[in-house]
Amino acid sequence: MIQIEIDEGSGFCFGVTTAIKKAEEELGTSEKTLYCLGDIVHNGMECERLKDMGLITINHDDLRELHDVKVLLRAHGEPPETYELARRNNIEIIDATCPVVLQLQKRIKKQYDESNLTPHSALLTPQIVIFGKKGHAEVLGLVGQTQSNAIVIENFDEVTRLDFSRDIYLYSQTTKSLDEYHRIIEYIQQHIAPGATFRSFDTICRSVANRMPNISQFAARHDLILFVCGRKSSNGKVLFNECLRVNPNSHLVEDAQEIDSAWLEGIQTVGICGATSTPRWLMEQCRDAIQRLA
Repeated sequence: MIQIEIDEGSGFCFGVTTAIKKAEEELGTSEKTLYCLGDIVHNGMECERLKDMGLITINHDDLRELHDVKVLLRAHGEPPETYELARRNNIEIIDATCPVVLQLQKRIKKQYDESNLTPHSALLTPQIVIFGKKGHAEVLGLVGQTQSNAIVIENFDEVTRLDFSRDIYLYSQTTKSLDEYHRIIEYIQQHIAPGATFRSFDTICRSVANRMPNISQFAARHDLILFVCGRKSSNGKVLFNECLRVNPNSHLVEDAQEIDSAWLEGIQTVGICGATSTPRWLMEQCRDAIQRLA
């Protein structure tokens, strides 16, 4: 008999849980159609569940054409232009931006505004740098706080693009790797020019960062790991790679239909885990599928 354990530390983070709860409440009580700007979570199965409840997902082009409607902003957050467009089009905003992301947006905007209080030449303007995934919804919202002047670096190798003769203020997308962020900080500290200011800010969400050591221990104690998550999930890729590093017999699946029965041959224990965008019910479906296959 195969033993199956679902990781208690996996599943929706606080921000995603809150956004989905707000969506469900609005769908259950409001007579108006509820739109969501972008996928409410990077998980196709959960998006389909909410679609069946009446949630309509739109993009930014769609938003420009809408007037007098109700739109939910997901946990990732939005740039200031989105709020301004909503005001012009008389759109009621249901703001489900994660409090951690919202606080980060405010910090970056404050830094940008302060940096521009004093006139600088182009060569001396401080660099606001964000360690994050280019084009990611959260990062777009952060860059928007700087009128698109922030520099985005996706990984450690890109840190060499910075001008070390100028001031650098470094922030991170909330779901990025804490270890890689620390590597970037150390590199800048070693290369910043005398007289230039470097400040880094601890903006990685601990509810996400703490999952890394926990998921490592979880992956190490099972023969087979099933990591359940949508392939769009940035956080999911980081956590799955950690599982793979610790346990080469790890497989990423979006749903139970992707489970291959051949993976179970000779296996005694299976661990099921997921990203901050993975609903508990989806991991339970995978558990039930394994029990049937076994």
